[in-house]
Amino acid sequence: MKTKIKSFFQHILNWIKRNKIKSSIAFLLLIGYYFCLPKTLFEEPYSTVIESKEGELLGAKIARDGQWRFPASDSVPDKFKKCIVYFEDQYFYNHPGFNPVAMFNAVRQNQKAGKVVRGGSTLTQQVIRLSRKGKGRTYFEKVIEILLSTRLELRHSKEKILELYAGHAPFGGNVVGLEMASWRYFGVQSHQLSWSQTATLAVLPNAPSLIYPGKNQEKLRIKRDALLLKLQKEGIIDQQTYELSIAEPLPQKPFDLPQIAPHLLQRISKKQEGQKVKTTVEIALQNRVNQIANYYYNQYKQNEVHNLAILVIDVSNRNIMSYVGNAPTDANHQKDVDIIGAPRSTGSILKPLLYASMLDEGALLPNTLIADVPTQISGYTPENFNLTFDGAVPAHRALSRSLNIPAVLMLQDFGVNKFYEELQKFKLKDISKPPNHYGLSLILGGAESNLWDLCRTYAGMSSTVDYFNKNQGKYRKNEFTELNYQSDFEPDFGKESYQKTIVGAGAIWLTYNAMEEVNRPEGDEAWRFYDSSQKIAWKTGTSFGNRDAWAIGTNSRYVVGVWVGNASGEGRPTLTGVSSAAPILFDVFNVLPRKKGFATPLNDLEEVEVCSLSGHLAQENCPKIKQMVSLKGKTTTVCPYHKTIHVDKTQQFRVNSSCENIENIITKSWFVLPPVMEWYYKSQHIEYQTLPPFREDCIATQTVSMDFIYPKMNSKIYLTKNFNSEIQPVILKVAHSQRETELYWYVDNLFKGTTKTFHEMAIEPSSGIHYITVVDAFGNEIRRKIEIISE
Repeated sequence: MKTKIKSFFQHILNWIKRNKIKSSIAFLLLIGYYFCLPKTLFEEPYSTVIESKEGELLGAKIARDGQWRFPASDSVPDKFKKCIVYFEDQYFYNHPGFNPVAMFNAVRQNQKAGKVVRGGSTLTQQVIRLSRKGKGRTYFEKVIEILLSTRLELRHSKEKILELYAGHAPFGGNVVGLEMASWRYFGVQSHQLSWSQTATLAVLPNAPSLIYPGKNQEKLRIKRDALLLKLQKEGIIDQQTYELSIAEPLPQKPFDLPQIAPHLLQRISKKQEGQKVKTTVEIALQNRVNQIANYYYNQYKQNEVHNLAILVIDVSNRNIMSYVGNAPTDANHQKDVDIIGAPRSTGSILKPLLYASMLDEGALLPNTLIADVPTQISGYTPENFNLTFDGAVPAHRALSRSLNIPAVLMLQDFGVNKFYEELQKFKLKDISKPPNHYGLSLILGGAESNLWDLCRTYAGMSSTVDYFNKNQGKYRKNEFTELNYQSDFEPDFGKESYQKTIVGAGAIWLTYNAMEEVNRPEGDEAWRFYDSSQKIAWKTGTSFGNRDAWAIGTNSRYVVGVWVGNASGEGRPTLTGVSSAAPILFDVFNVLPRKKGFATPLNDLEEVEVCSLSGHLAQENCPKIKQMVSLKGKTTTVCPYHKTIHVDKTQQFRVNSSCENIENIITKSWFVLPPVMEWYYKSQHIEYQTLPPFREDCIATQTVSMDFIYPKMNSKIYLTKNFNSEIQPVILKVAHSQRETELYWYVDNLFKGTTKTFHEMAIEPSSGIHYITVVDAFGNEIRRKIEIISE
């Protein structure tokens, strides 16, 4: 057809030459004709549409002009092509954009009727009329349409013209285009329509204001059946198909569009408004995760917890497999808020990042004992969630149990500024204030982050280990790349290198080992005893005031992140990461394909001898075990807790040459913790043996064997009042390695009393500076300076 039109214009040019017409007017007319058709026919806003990885509709957002207008499809179903051509323009494939015969017949009928009863427009002309937004139906306008139609035929193929028509034809109400009409009236995609359904839609644009599903049923049926009969007579459909098609019911009421991932649609529409985006979301998984979210929402709302969010990531390519931005709650509880991108207090969810960073730097080994005692640092007093103390706990157990005091002491040792810089490398954008704004509370929820960034960070760490193992100890420069929701996007992980990106594979693997030991929620406690159980490294977090409950888990293929709480920020007493977020996490993992745990990154680990009791690198006197540590792990200090002592043959008393013959002295290595650590540690470890006392006949200088539990050095203590406005006393506490020893207490050199076994003393000092002195029966003395402030 294009060849015929071009030939036509070539004849005109030849005629001009033959008749020696030199007029520039003729040339200008040809130029004007060439440029008469706008480069872009349709400037209307489109609906934002998202599809699943499999091409299923996940959701759509209405266009800015209030019309449901899907972006034009790149293909039109064959059924619709045949239906619309036979109904509207049977000679569509043969004319140059207009049909002279049809137009002549239309003019004759209109003159006979005395009004416009027939337009005679081709599909090409209808596309032009749609693009010109309903210009008046005059003969002058018809001439313009003819000119533009022939120009459109020169520009586009017949198939493209059908695509333009199918994408912009009106189908009643605010429904525009075939794809939207298919969903609105039949609840399926256009290629899934039956012959009867396709014929129904083909006749709708002819009079969309008069023929609307649910109204004018008989008119609609007559037009549909007439088209189906025509298709049957032309041999497009057989007799049986025709009979079955006319028996199908007409649509009665509009269908609601799927809203399977409404918050992902919301996120995409901010950046890609008016586009159709094929996402990486797997529709079966998304539906299942939606069911899980709905189940737990109905449970948690009984406790006035109304919001939750779930994100599932494919570690291998950072594709989002499932996106649940909020619970199916109501408008009163911010149902439209996308929690996945909202900054929330992190609770304990950053602890694995600190642990991995310290392992990677060699500042820590997995079994290194960390103090877990009452602690006060510059007025900051962290507490464990269960308000107990272990005295000392291996670092990996401190992580798996999410103990707060060891985490704070680890951060103090590592340095707030240094850890803050590590977090900046992970691109946790909501941690944006200076490090001194957060202080040591940074590790316990003093900072905010969001589920998107946290899942991306854990996916980057998981991928680091997996890629390192599969590629002979290599890393990728952009391992912590952004998450992706577009199916046609290929992430750029950067060049390979033997240099780690942020944290080495060995340190991450050791961190995940600790996270695998976290106690699982009720019903999954015995997972170790089942071969079918998944190995999952996971961590929970609970913010101050029980406002946010977190759980993030990972294996070698997937990362699942869960947040539970109230979008309003209201806390609830029973809201915790373990009880609220963790059950959702494991239910989601249970619907994912099972994957093995992480392989050991041997190229970034080495085996060293460590002290079996302290977890430090073993010294000469330590009981030793072999342990895998990251390559820099050997730079940590050797065990400081094993001391060489001399005891008598009974091994009950320490002795020296002043009271025992040298040949009778037994030399032993003894595990000795500092007094306050020892005080709490021995209550948790019955095997711990305190340092034996010197025998009475020995001349010995007793070592310091006691320390203050409370108060700490240079403390400022604010006196509190009870409900009767009575000032409450200050309770002083001391730990002694020999708890039965009698202690003597002094305040400003005034004797206050003695204690035995339980070394606590209540005092009621006045405001100001005071000095606390405690002396034991052996003459050992400790002192503290405190400041009392009363309001």
